Amino acid sequence: MPLFPADALNPGVRPREVFGWALYDFANSGYTTVVLTAVFAAYFVGAVAEGASWATFAWTAALSASHLLVMLTMPGIGAWADQHAAKRRLLALCTLGCVLGTAALSLVGPGAVVLGVLLVVVSNTFFSWGESLAAAFLPELARPQAMGRVSGWGWSLGYVGGMLALGLSLAWVLQAQAAGQPAAAFVPVTMFITAALFAVAGTASIVLLREHAQPRPATAGDAGLGAAWRQLRATLRQARHYRDFMWLLACAAAYQGGVAVAIALAAIYAEQVVGFEPQQTMVLIFVLNIAAMAGAFAFGYGQDRLGHKRALALTLVGWMATCVLAALTTTQAVFWWAAAIAGLCMGSSQSAGRAMAGMLAPPAQLAEFYGLWTFATRVASIVGPLTYGAITWITDGNHRLAIGSTALLFALGLLLLVPLDMERGRRAALSAPPG
Repeated sequence: MPLFPADALNPGVRPREVFGWALYDFANSGYTTVVLTAVFAAYFVGAVAEGASWATFAWTAALSASHLLVMLTMPGIGAWADQHAAKRRLLALCTLGCVLGTAALSLVGPGAVVLGVLLVVVSNTFFSWGESLAAAFLPELARPQAMGRVSGWGWSLGYVGGMLALGLSLAWVLQAQAAGQPAAAFVPVTMFITAALFAVAGTASIVLLREHAQPRPATAGDAGLGAAWRQLRATLRQARHYRDFMWLLACAAAYQGGVAVAIALAAIYAEQVVGFEPQQTMVLIFVLNIAAMAGAFAFGYGQDRLGHKRALALTLVGWMATCVLAALTTTQAVFWWAAAIAGLCMGSSQSAGRAMAGMLAPPAQLAEFYGLWTFATRVASIVGPLTYGAITWITDGNHRLAIGSTALLFALGLLLLVPLDMERGRRAALSAPPG
């Protein structure tokens, strides 16, 4: 049985295009795994900022600044991409920007805090723009009844890319540490490794992808970013017509906040609360990625059978159980189980949300609507970790209360999912005007 069967793809779509699209998830996952989670984040706090009391705040502020920039720009960029059928061209530019920004992080040494912050903002902004544009190809490639499994193919291949980038980077780190080199000598090499993998796989992805959308005919005074923003304002005025998509955005803004906590703070929780050693934390990240890969791949098929709404609801219940389990456990053995469940829920919930956005987006406005989806997820990326941090600050470092409270974000997401009607939302998307 072929991995990309014809009955899962839209007419005229070749399996190589779907592989190329999934390859972009493979390409960009190294950035989140190595730069944002496992290597550069700790290097920035411990070596660049030299362990200052404000170091963690500077790191989260840099990420929040990039998220805010993406929130303000991505919906307009998406509307422009739809208007000019330019998703592929913009994706190539975003890939180049993130690759160069990641490679430039190799220049950040001890004390270069401002340079580090600026390059993190630049690289993460280009990464986020590219992630949104790549997601907008999904409804062009997959039939509605196969949206979940095709999204799952991409996410699962993405976790493979993240593990490959992390594995290559850690191999270099361990070799350098054995030779007695300081972090300032070996971390820059990991940035080059991550950038090179992104460049090679990202280029192959863009070569294989095709732009299936058609540019909209321009009229007098209807060109450029001004027209794109007018189109976006018109869409927001018609929000009642797309109420189910808006419910999905509200749901995502809640539950993705919890996911952002898991991505940004799992390693910190493991070491500060459960007593993991650094090498155990590295293995933990691999376990999370393996479980997330399995969850995204297997649950993609289950999502198409169960129904999108029911499948997402199931993962949110799993997330709540994970938070409670992590908050109550006092042993490393139980925390390993919590991490495995978190990985399964992470892959499946992210894949499910992306597929649902594609089902509810009008075919002529895919990049614009995925830009709105990105807006919601970036709100979550700011609110979730900041809420966790505020709780630990107020309670004098009570991480257990903070992770337990994160379950409320998933519960809120589940509550906001209740009014969403996928069939009604799909009808609204298909009845939207063509441009």
